[in-house]
Amino acid sequence: MKFFLDTANVEEIKRIHSLGLVDGVTTNPTIISREGRNFEEVIKEICSIVSGPVSAEVISLDAEGMVKEAREIAKWADNIVVKIPMTEEGLKATHILSQEGIKTNVTLIFSVAQGLMAAKAGATFISPFLGRLDDIGTPGIKLIEDLRTVLNNYGLKAEIIAASIRSLEHVEATAKVGAHIATIPGSLFPKLWSHPLTDNGIAQFMKDWESFKKEEA
Repeated sequence: MKFFLDTANVEEIKRIHSLGLVDGVTTNPTIISREGRNFEEVIKEICSIVSGPVSAEVISLDAEGMVKEAREIAKWADNIVVKIPMTEEGLKATHILSQEGIKTNVTLIFSVAQGLMAAKAGATFISPFLGRLDDIGTPGIKLIEDLRTVLNNYGLKAEIIAASIRSLEHVEATAKVGAHIATIPGSLFPKLWSHPLTDNGIAQFMKDWESFKKEEA
């Protein structure tokens, strides 16, 4: 499973990218606004750091506006993926862009039907939101599992980006049910490589080593 970093913080991206763990980056208007920088400038800098897909979202809600924005955004770097909302107009824009060879990530997917429509329209990636489904008492992991089944059943090429990931358990569960990608907030990444028993083990090793050195002396 690939890991995308869900952030627009350049320093955070550099830190985790240095570990060899960043296969791509996803952003959205909310994330970009937190950085207090120009949208285009931030996206271009991220694309210069990460060689994998970098999602940048359109603001327009009509297909014509989405397509116009997408064509401009796609010029910024070769690894740009244009993020499109899951609406009728979004599907129309996705279909047009797919025919032009512009990669798309259809976002805010909450049902199998929505994911199927996006994949059929030509989306490169589809982004079902686990955490937000869990918030309303619907198991988000089941959506990931069902979407993978549907894509496999019909040979659809879209890749599933498990989004709105809130916990280590989310990451592990999405890996088990076959999500192609998990997009993970930078604040969650350290929890993936950490475990109390690991910390305790290291502390014990160091304590034993200090005792050994004292005995040698």
